[in-house]
Amino acid sequence: MKPSTLFDRIGAPALRAVLTDFYGRVFGDVMIGFMFRGKDRQHLIDREYELTAALLGAPGVTYTGRPMRVAHAQHTIFGGQFERRLQILRETLRDHRVDAEVQAAWIDHQLALRSQITRDHGSECKDTAAAGPKLAIATPDDPDRPIKLGRR
Repeated sequence: MKPSTLFDRIGAPALRAVLTDFYGRVFGDVMIGFMFRGKDRQHLIDREYELTAALLGAPGVTYTGRPMRVAHAQHTIFGGQFERRLQILRETLRDHRVDAEVQAAWIDHQLALRSQITRDHGSECKDTAAAGPKLAIATPDDPDRPIKLGRR
């Protein structure tokens, strides 16, 4: 029988395993781990489980944490820090071989929460494949012959 929800595709035990591994990585990360010093890891795992399980359609699971904007209000979280956490999540999902549709829904939801978590709006990474302005810099060998940089 085909799973009826995205939650069915991952299941409660695997979701908990992913989140436990993810927070282990986040707490130990050299770039953002400092932001989690003194935090209750199990509490974060439990709230993230509720949030993600509810998102993925788990029956009877409700998020009991504070709204994102409130929960993160006392922290100054910049776009790069948000992106680092997101990268760690992507790597964890990949390493646990989480279903591609579950990964996409999970990451999309995280991205949708960005404006409620970060304070530096407009710092989002843009698609580097998109058309944009071309840049040119002079080469040290021949300042009259610039190297053209830009998106292909």
